[in-house]
Amino acid sequence: MSNQNDHHEPSEKPPGRKEMSRRQFLAYTLGGATAFMAMSPVLPMVRFAVDPILHKKGEGEFIKVVEESKITDEPQEFSFELQQQDGWYASKATLTAWIRKDEQGKIYALSPICKHLGCTVGWNNDKNFPDEYHCPCHGARYNKLGKNLAVAPKPLDTYKLKLQDGWVYLGQVEPNTEVK
Repeated sequence: MSNQNDHHEPSEKPPGRKEMSRRQFLAYTLGGATAFMAMSPVLPMVRFAVDPILHKKGEGEFIKVVEESKITDEPQEFSFELQQQDGWYASKATLTAWIRKDEQGKIYALSPICKHLGCTVGWNNDKNFPDEYHCPCHGARYNKLGKNLAVAPKPLDTYKLKLQDGWVYLGQVEPNTEVK
């Protein structure tokens, strides 16, 4: 005789959902909240470090300084204002340039900042050395092109220059390449 229990088929349970225990839920919740709180002071620091990379660098701004017709072969001092933005603080900086024409009519603009210790140079302000830029602080001297003649280790810097619609526009200061 056969026993009905001999022919017994294994009963398969339908796959059930694996439930999360309270302990796991609290661990995940507290872990996520801790990670969020730990990142909140880090994200502004990352933004601060990466922000300059995200800003596009343009050609630089050019400031309208003087009419071309007013430029002579004798260096003249011209002042101009530059708008500055430092964070949330906006200000105006007054800058100066020595501008002149050469014999061919090419216009040059020199920075008045002495390359020795940063004082302001003047044109023809020392009777012992006529037709030169002279620094009153430590006696540095430069010729008309800005070439260093005494004391200063480098020539005067030049401004990037653009001529447009009869006006002279000045841009960023750059090293003087006219003199060697």
